[in-house]
Amino acid sequence: MDKGFLSLVIAGVAFCGSHILLSSTRLRGSLRDQLGERGFLAVYSLTSLVIFAWFVAAYAGAPTIVLWPRRQWTALVPVSVMPFASILLVAGYSTRNPTAVGMERSARADDPAPGILSVTRHPVMWAIGLWAVSHLIANGDLSSLLFFGSLAGLALGGTVLIDRKKQLALGSNWPRLAQVTSNLPFAALFARRTKLRWREIGILRIAAGLLLYAVLYLAHPIITGLPVIVPS
Repeated sequence: MDKGFLSLVIAGVAFCGSHILLSSTRLRGSLRDQLGERGFLAVYSLTSLVIFAWFVAAYAGAPTIVLWPRRQWTALVPVSVMPFASILLVAGYSTRNPTAVGMERSARADDPAPGILSVTRHPVMWAIGLWAVSHLIANGDLSSLLFFGSLAGLALGGTVLIDRKKQLALGSNWPRLAQVTSNLPFAALFARRTKLRWREIGILRIAAGLLLYAVLYLAHPIITGLPVIVPS
């Protein structure tokens, strides 16, 4: 196996494994008891950042083994998906969310699911998942399948793990939150269990998300060395 490809595989296993180990095993509780909540979050964040940097570097250095050719239609997938993902990301980070670390108390509010939570209770995770899946389709090589596939699996699978943990942590407040939200985007809206309240999402969040998309679109050739749209 090529050394660059082997490094990518090891980095991917380390990245996904460390996240699962530090968030969904007894080690999390043990470290929180020893370090405190802030200390644990600092260790968790630093560990994730270092391993992710390794993962990105390994992906950049891995060989390109084409699985399907890049076409204009595959390139248009992230172009179409990323505006929505960018809005989810901005709105998710700027909205109180009972499923986020340290925000569990907001589940007791009269409205436990404001703004973007009517779309999905995991907006940030879905933003990452949509980014990863759309770029996997656009790139079409084995290294991208491992890199973006790992990130997509971790983000979207993480929504299920978070729900399981929050169901226990929130106790009697969980049914209230689950009733008016959904993991899958728009599912609660389609089931008429909630309503989309544009004012709570806010024009500023939508504008900021679209601005983020525009910046990423324009900077894409600089960041990746590849054009967004494949020449015909």
